[in-house]
Amino acid sequence: MKFYLPLFLLISTFSCLSQNTSKTKINGISFVATRDTVKESSITPLKKYHANYAAVIPYAWMRSLEEPLVVFNEREGWWGEKSHGVSVTSKHMKNQDLKVLLKPQLWIGRGQYTGHINLKTDAEWKILEDSYTAYIMRFAQVAAQENISMFCIGTELDSFVKARPDYWQKLIKEIRKIYKGKLTYAGNWDSYKYVSFWDQLDYIGVDAYFPMSEEKTPDHNTITNSWKKWKKELKDVSDKYNKQILFTEYGYISADYAGKEPWANAGEDKAVNQEAQHILLEGLYNNVWHENWMAGGFLWKHHPVKGRRSLEKRFTTQDKKAQKTVHAAYSKQY
Repeated sequence: MKFYLPLFLLISTFSCLSQNTSKTKINGISFVATRDTVKESSITPLKKYHANYAAVIPYAWMRSLEEPLVVFNEREGWWGEKSHGVSVTSKHMKNQDLKVLLKPQLWIGRGQYTGHINLKTDAEWKILEDSYTAYIMRFAQVAAQENISMFCIGTELDSFVKARPDYWQKLIKEIRKIYKGKLTYAGNWDSYKYVSFWDQLDYIGVDAYFPMSEEKTPDHNTITNSWKKWKKELKDVSDKYNKQILFTEYGYISADYAGKEPWANAGEDKAVNQEAQHILLEGLYNNVWHENWMAGGFLWKHHPVKGRRSLEKRFTTQDKKAQKTVHAAYSKQY
């Protein structure tokens, strides 16, 4: 005897199967902008990571947390952070089969945390809103013109997001008018769950600097146990909005105690420790990357040109043990 499922059950079953089918992860690298014209050969090393995405990051500036004007000037700054430089860099990436996340973000004087912008009056907030809109819309236009795959509307702007929710709703609508790709926002690890507009975006972006370990060199069991708490939280937020989590930034320094405060650079008191960086990254991939709610993420970061400052303790995995760790994870089909 043959049995036939009703059409609505067939559709429902197919829908569930489709949602559970693993898709290619976003295996991304954050690419540091260049002072001068970038050559396509400078993009080629990204393939060593087996990456399929790269983030292009043009910065704008604020003088302090209390001064609201966002400053972006096409005549000054690094070539790779200007509109033309972003366009050329993105073209080079696409020529090498890399999709692009365009991620404009703010730098505040003396490296103060962008989440602590502290304005007192509506007039000051209006200055911030108008100047930030001009900056973001300039690059939304670049993203539209270059057919860039994904655009990030802001990074770690905790107090701005909390104080001016209506502004962000309007900004998203304005961006959608000209840009048809995917949108995200980069919420910090300790505040992303309070963002009010995830339902308006395509991915829940998280700068994933979750504390992992207080050990100089953590072990794998410690990392696995530490991820349990954060995985539950991430899944709960993903389920709430029915959207995948995207690690808009993630990474660890190659120094002692790299898992204690993962957002911090290494001071003189910390020794080089490539093993700690390797273990922390391997633990992240093993515990998180395979999850259905996980879209992937962007490793922080790759320097196309080495500057005067040593990179031996910094976030990049270039020429370190962890570069092979990243390549191995990005080579898998999750």
